[in-house]
Amino acid sequence: MDILMVLTSHDQLGSTGLKTGFWLEEFAAPYFTLLDAGATITIASPKGGQPPLDPKSDEPGFQTAATERFKGDAEAQAALASSSKLSDLEAANFDAVMYPGGHGPLWDLANDPHSIAMIEALLAADKPVAAVCHAPAVLLHAKCPSGDFVVKGKKVTGFSNSEEEAVQLTKVVPFLLEDELVAKGGLYSKSDDWHPYVLSDGKLITGQNPASSEAVAKALLDLL
Repeated sequence: MDILMVLTSHDQLGSTGLKTGFWLEEFAAPYFTLLDAGATITIASPKGGQPPLDPKSDEPGFQTAATERFKGDAEAQAALASSSKLSDLEAANFDAVMYPGGHGPLWDLANDPHSIAMIEALLAADKPVAAVCHAPAVLLHAKCPSGDFVVKGKKVTGFSNSEEEAVQLTKVVPFLLEDELVAKGGLYSKSDDWHPYVLSDGKLITGQNPASSEAVAKALLDLL
């Protein structure tokens, strides 16, 4: 199994002056779940190199077994620090793609032409595309060969409006993910805030929040 993991390269939280990036748990849990299942993982980002870590995700209250394992794994840290440039990669070389979240993807990956092309190519080849928390934003502008948005008529989830409100960023983010998935024709649903919730519909797998990250990776393995 050759799996591509795509992380954000965006590190500015709107005009707040604060930093953002990818969420550590949402990378670490899927990374080790897939790795332990025998997958070969290629890490990529729009700019290549070290993707920016959301500093909040590194706070003590957000640590899990997977994040602690990552911090003790020099090989995993080196792989992350030297991520490939997304534009250099071909969809044909991968069996699936996994997008960890964090707020960063709302600003770059949602509109990145190389990411959109990768998603479209994989889905057209009947290969799975998985995204968790804010990362389902990467699906918003991807289309099927028919011209329809890939989320149209599909059961999807992602970081909810109520969760965005809870972290007090509804006025900071460029858009509310729940609203945009609905606007693109997605059949959005959610669980209670911060509870694991994963949906699979065809080759699309989406998870609601950080608590859903390991379950998204397991759903991806089920499809593979």
